[in-house]
Amino acid sequence: MAEMRQETDYTVHHIQKVVAFFAAMRNFYQHLKDKGHQVIYYEIDAKENKQDLIENLQQLIDKYEIEKFEYQLPDEYRLNEQLKDFCSNLEIDSEAFDTEHFYTSRTDLAEFYKGKKEMTMEYFYRDMRKKHSILMQNEKNPEGGQWNFDKSNRKKWKGQPEIPHERGFRKDVSNIVKQIEQQEIKTMGSIQEKNFNWPTSRPDCLKVLNYFCENLLVHFGDYQDAMHTEQLYLFHSRLSFAMNSKMLSPQEVIEKVIDTYHENKSDIDISQVEGFVRQILGWREYMRGIYWKEMPGYRRSNKLDNQNKLPDFYWNAETKMNCLNHSIKQSLEEAYAHHIQRLMITGNFALLAQVHPDEVDAWYLGIYIDAIEWVEMPNTRGMSQFADGGIVATKPYVSSGSYINKMSNYCKDCHYNVNKKQGEDACPFNSLYWNFLDEKREHFQDNQRMNMMMSLLNKMNSETLKKHKERAADILKNPNKY
Repeated sequence: MAEMRQETDYTVHHIQKVVAFFAAMRNFYQHLKDKGHQVIYYEIDAKENKQDLIENLQQLIDKYEIEKFEYQLPDEYRLNEQLKDFCSNLEIDSEAFDTEHFYTSRTDLAEFYKGKKEMTMEYFYRDMRKKHSILMQNEKNPEGGQWNFDKSNRKKWKGQPEIPHERGFRKDVSNIVKQIEQQEIKTMGSIQEKNFNWPTSRPDCLKVLNYFCENLLVHFGDYQDAMHTEQLYLFHSRLSFAMNSKMLSPQEVIEKVIDTYHENKSDIDISQVEGFVRQILGWREYMRGIYWKEMPGYRRSNKLDNQNKLPDFYWNAETKMNCLNHSIKQSLEEAYAHHIQRLMITGNFALLAQVHPDEVDAWYLGIYIDAIEWVEMPNTRGMSQFADGGIVATKPYVSSGSYINKMSNYCKDCHYNVNKKQGEDACPFNSLYWNFLDEKREHFQDNQRMNMMMSLLNKMNSETLKKHKERAADILKNPNKY
């Protein structure tokens, strides 16, 4: 196992992300040693460490006169290509093995949608439920009488019910931070190095899973789309890093959640559980399948031809828009934001501001502790930025300030007035929204899910639209003054 500059430097990562991966790797190394396995481990500053995967592998093959090279299929396309090329030039035998950390293989989704015009996630999700007998009454019918309880998962949190404190950790990771600094690895964000708050071992992750099931699952579904200035995590599990780093498998997470539900049916409604299962069995597996089906072309997709730069405030949170200030500040401080903050605050603004998807990609891949390209890219380019032209999402996830106000308390103390459509103190999202629809008319005129909004745009008073476009032009020209 090796900590390498190849992996720390392909994008600028959050300091907490680098620390968490190194700490988790070292804990796993110790676990393997304790079990009696022979392991060679290179820390980031080890003299033998070539800082490159291929150079490290070749060095070990030569040194130990290795006769066969075996590896687990990686989750990222670039690593897959790197290892394939390496094996094609090897003079010894090699063999790759599939990962056991997903319900599906890389190609299952492509097979499922073969010959179909659209790749709607819901049908894939239902097939997964049947195939793996998850939340099913029998072979055909879902438990609870319906497949999807999404409409029950959209409540605004107003201070009640009380949210239990997260299952946190208070670890001293100053030694790893010091190594990162000495190696001059470029990172972003901040870290409390004597108070590190993420799980970095399998026992840690199991504690987080158990805590979620015992304390948070009961209200997870209700408030999974809610946002609040005083709550970082609400009822979210914080398990994505544990699964994406492979300390927990999605199967054991789902099984534990469903067991908890079956043992506590009088307290936990199925809508809470289905909402959680859908995120893992549905979206997570779906996004991975999309990634492997559409790469390598997917990383270049920009169907809306957006070309603008990401505003500076994405790197420092210095904006008067309270929703963005809060979500970005939290991301820089915690390496975390939940899916609606990512989709409907930071992603929504980036799309309305017509930022080039390469810029958005790099920011999302770097800033979040759970961001690995296979899951980050289809969520960013597809779900958030509509850069794939509708492969993942049937319509762009854009909104004016009204949605943000509906799902959060961000607008309450904002410099701007969410209810004002025009004027210097009007919410910037309002003008940006109508300007975006007008600028991208040709892309949405045949999209049935956009019919209502395009109809409202077409009926809008020309003077009103002109004012929206003038304000939007100023925001796009000078985003950092807002």
